Formats: sequence, C-alpha cells, structure tokens
Amino acid sequence: MVIAGTFMVALAVEMFIIPYNILSGGVAGIAVAVSPLIHVNETLIANVLVVGLLFAGGAVLGREFFLETCLSSLIYPVFTSALTKIITVPAVDPILASFYGGLLGGIGVGMVVRAGASTGGMDIPPLIVHKLTGIKLSVLISITDALTVMLGFAAYDLPAVLLGMVSVFSTGWAVSKALSFGEGSVSKSVQVISPQWQEIYQKIDAQLGRGATVLEAYGMYQMEKRPVLLCVVGQKQYAELLKIINDADPSAFVITTDATDMHGEGFTYGFHL
Repeated sequence: MVIAGTFMVALAVEMFIIPYNILSGGVAGIAVAVSPLIHVNETLIANVLVVGLLFAGGAVLGREFFLETCLSSLIYPVFTSALTKIITVPAVDPILASFYGGLLGGIGVGMVVRAGASTGGMDIPPLIVHKLTGIKLSVLISITDALTVMLGFAAYDLPAVLLGMVSVFSTGWAVSKALSFGEGSVSKSVQVISPQWQEIYQKIDAQLGRGATVLEAYGMYQMEKRPVLLCVVGQKQYAELLKIINDADPSAFVITTDATDMHGEGFTYGFHL
C-alpha cells in the first residue's frame, strides 16, 4: 500500500502539479512557491524538505514510523525521475489539472498514511500535530496545504493562489475518503433511551442480527437510573433500526452519530455493510 500510494503521489506531481505550476500542498507545492524567490531548482528544494521532515517525523512519531517512511522517501524520487521521462502531460484546463492533481495525490497520501507510514513530505507535520492534539487528520492536512498555498502568494498572484485552493480542497476530501474507505461512513452508532429497551434489543437481535450494549445512566429530570441501549449498525440497516425503535416505543429518545472506525466482530472480523 505504501508503494502504490507513493506512486500515485508521484504521478499527480509529474502529471499535473509541476507542469501546471499548481500551488498545491506538500513539498511540490512549496517547491513551486519558493523556487522563484530563492532561484533554486524545485527538485532540490523538495528533496531537502523530504529529508528534513523525515528525521523530524522519526524523532516524534517513533522508529517504526521512521523506517516505514524511509521506504516512501526512497522510492518517491525514483518514481518521479522515471515518470518525468515517460509520462505525457495532458493538455487540460488548469482548473482540471489542479482538481485532479489534488484528487490523485490525496488518495495516494491517504493510502500511505492508512498503512501507518508517510510519503515523507508535508503530511508529516499534520501527523505530528495529530499525535499531540488528537485533531482530525484530514482537517490538519487541509490546513497545512492551505498555508502552503498562501506562501505562494509572495511569488505569484491571487488567481494562482485561488487555483491552488482547488487542489487543497480536493486533496483533503480524497485523504478523508481514503482513510475511511471500507469502514468509515457506512455505519451508525445509535443510543436509545426507552422503557422498552429489552423489546427493542430482542428485535435488533432477531431482525438485524446485531448485538447491543446496555449502559447505566442517570436521568437528571426524574432523578432516577435508566438503561441506555447502544448499538452500531450498517448504513443499510439504519432505517430498519429506526422502524424497530418506533414500533416498540414512538416516544423513545434516540441519539445517532456516524461511526467512522469500527473493529471487531461483525465489522473487522466479518462483513461490512
């Protein structure tokens, strides 16, 4: 997954980002932004950033992360060098180049990060901040990419910055989808407060084939203990679960949240709904 993801990032850079001077996020975007200011080759700037960030990530995120990031960092320049010689840059509108460059690169970054590594670029700072703060990774990547694009305002004009933002948003969306693919938005975590919780659970077990957990809560309005039924179901089962609850108790209090990362029986060890 690390090799495949790194290849997709390299393909995005060589096919769209550098040929069209897109102020995207990542080391390629920084290289495009800084090169006109310091008159240094974009490839050299990118290589220096990759090495520096590699060691910074290893210091904070650990030895295993460092070793896995080394793989991506070493094969990335190999891929870019090879693609430079063989790839044909498509003649498309710059907006399309920015969008698809961000989309392709975002999928690649998401694949590498999901494997527990890094592409060795500007996704390392978000990983460090994520470890220290717990802020959602896709949000941190979008913020980092946006700051990178704003850096290009010093060398280019406003239209170039706005064009780069297209790449930033498509990258953030693609990273989020790649990280949650197969398990993210497909499930719902449902909490049910009802006197009929036993009947509701029996129907969940019989009709949906799902388990549930009973949590002990304390209602402040009536100052009494009451059970809360917690159940995680697939997206396709959510409507049927609501029908079960409404049939048993139309006045039941229901709280639903998206479950973006499930592991265990029925999810990791079974089928995905």
